[in-house]
Amino acid sequence: MINYEEELKKFEPCQDVDDAENAIYRQDLTDVVDILKEILKETEGNTRK
Repeated sequence: MINYEEELKKFEPCQDVDDAENAIYRQDLTDVVDILKEILKETEGNTRK
């Protein structure tokens, strides 16, 4: 039978996953909300003129 507590003591996180996670979080990615905010800002500027 597997002793889960012993297995957890041996566990080491995969460095590749940590590296990928760090690379993703460092990038400033534009999402749909950012695009919509920009469009609204532009349209509000055009309607006030």
